[in-house]
Amino acid sequence: MNDNQLLRYSRQIMLPQIDIAGQQKLLAAKVLIIGAGGLGSPAAMYLAAAGVGEISIYDGDQVDLTNLQRQIAHHEADIGIAKAISSLNTLKSLNSEVIVHAHPVKLMGQELQAAVAAADVVLDCSDNFSTRFAINSACVATGKALVSGAAIRFEGQISVFIPSDNDSPCYNCLYQMEGEELQNCARNGVIAPLTGIIGSMQALEAMKVIMGIGDNLKGRLLLLDGLTMEWQTMRLKRNPHCPTCGKMQD
Repeated sequence: MNDNQLLRYSRQIMLPQIDIAGQQKLLAAKVLIIGAGGLGSPAAMYLAAAGVGEISIYDGDQVDLTNLQRQIAHHEADIGIAKAISSLNTLKSLNSEVIVHAHPVKLMGQELQAAVAAADVVLDCSDNFSTRFAINSACVATGKALVSGAAIRFEGQISVFIPSDNDSPCYNCLYQMEGEELQNCARNGVIAPLTGIIGSMQALEAMKVIMGIGDNLKGRLLLLDGLTMEWQTMRLKRNPHCPTCGKMQD
């Protein structure tokens, strides 16, 4: 770590749980972010600002006017540009030292498996259940930590799944693949700051996993009601009959 980095990240380094060793782990880390929208924007921006060394972003959509209400990595001048490219430009303006790989495509199949395998931690910032289940399956197969967030209307949720830990549930332990595709912001709406709250928390949980500090949200699902500003915690257990992680343990 050079003098400029020591100064830049000094407010983190002074935390005894992080110190120089923790910051070095961040600088050496590779994070995969799937989705560059309401959740992916703040998550990517905070991870870049905090000094995560390499960030890969996948999103097949382009920026449109309706995105600007909450997707803070994008600006009016970015309308019509691929969200992945717009995100890259924003992250590089925040921290030119971070290596950013922008992929303006939907991540699927073998490419998804390879991208997950190459990452230290994966952030699911997508907006549909089919993608979420595919990401979860790839993380279980490769043993990679998954930080999953969601936000809709005034409701947010976040959890962490650690497939390498035999006690950790996976996303499929919590949700079943039963036709919830209509549950998205385009059809139901979302209050702008909610995506910032959940996306920022995804960045925090990813950093804790990378540095191995604190208690991450493995085995817990946090639920936020933005109208009452009340948090609830659900305790989760691994389902031995889960069609995704159950068979991996056999």
